[in-house]
Amino acid sequence: MTKIGLINNLWVLVCDGRRAVLFQNVGDRVYPKLETRETLQHDAPKTSDLGTDEPGRLFSPADGRRSATEPTDLHWQEEQRFLTSVARQLDHYATDHHIKDLVIAAPPRALGALREALSHQLRALIRAELDKDYVALPAYEIEKHLAKALAA
Repeated sequence: MTKIGLINNLWVLVCDGRRAVLFQNVGDRVYPKLETRETLQHDAPKTSDLGTDEPGRLFSPADGRRSATEPTDLHWQEEQRFLTSVARQLDHYATDHHIKDLVIAAPPRALGALREALSHQLRALIRAELDKDYVALPAYEIEKHLAKALAA
């Protein structure tokens, strides 16, 4: 993936496991202006609503020892479902709005889950991936960070 800068009509997805914002640059490299096109939010339920259970136990018949196993991370499973739905929504958006260039900024864990869920057509549009969490920042701050990260 090449460093392309914040070119005109560049689409940017900024997300984490609970929120995703899709921007379009209506400015240019010198004066970028990210406009919000869509915002998706996932309200994570409380842990007790997701399910409660004790950690699993393993029994070794060879020596009779018992050991605990790591419990399933139910919040991460919910975040993965959300990121999969973001990928599907982005795929439809890319088709409807003829997206040609896309940059994705997400924390490393969310970026990995998103990569698995993206279609091949959408992967071909990606010009850069940034393992940063910008989702809580205002658009003008995201512009500054992206301009610096994507500078040629």
